[in-house]
Amino acid sequence: MPALRANIAPALPRLVLADGTLEALKWLGLVLMTGDHVNKYLFNATLPGLFEAGRLCLPIFVFILAYNLARSGALAGGIYTRTMKRLVAFGILASVPFIALNLNYLHGWPFGPLNVLFTLLIITATAYLVEKGGIVNRVSAFVVFLFGGSLVEYWWPAVALGLAIWMYCKRPSWTAAAIALLSWAALWFINGNLWALVSLPLLLVATRLDVPMPRLRWAFYTYYPLHLVVLWLIRIPMSKAGYLFF
Repeated sequence: MPALRANIAPALPRLVLADGTLEALKWLGLVLMTGDHVNKYLFNATLPGLFEAGRLCLPIFVFILAYNLARSGALAGGIYTRTMKRLVAFGILASVPFIALNLNYLHGWPFGPLNVLFTLLIITATAYLVEKGGIVNRVSAFVVFLFGGSLVEYWWPAVALGLAIWMYCKRPSWTAAAIALLSWAALWFINGNLWALVSLPLLLVATRLDVPMPRLRWAFYTYYPLHLVVLWLIRIPMSKAGYLFF
């Protein structure tokens, strides 16, 4: 019996975050994203530190989404379907300024990869199909992951990260933790660095905090396309003044 107990892996802790802390993380991600986009779209990525700090945004947003999708009763409560509808609507709204700002970053794509709201959409749609269960839904989930991951920002590593965190939040396991860590590290192929991993200890520390911050339900959805429009409009007089954007 002692030998049998020695072979049992230790249980992993559940991730529990206060709602105010989740909201604070969301705003931290928005601030870091804004700095990264100002640096990229207005200053040709020449401002020190902002690009590196911006690598934390995607894991933060993915974590918040996955955590909320993993809540008890999410499927019956319609959380998946409401989230997908919002991501589609605001993702489409953000597409025009996103494409306009990224004309120099297309790298052979007809319109470039779809913006990050569609990355979150693919995560949500895949998790939704897995949650519904059944062979047809699971095969559909694989197709959505495989095809959808090729079309969006941060590609399959971001989608795999979201799904692994979602799985861990629903039922902590070493498999989900390992996939999440590997996906986090795999963002190196997109970012060219490992700064995204800095978000991991940040999120773990957040589980120990209780930040009293009210939730603004539509803030993230509206802010994303709005800030892209503002940056796009700012670039117009800058271009006329002779600034070159690369």
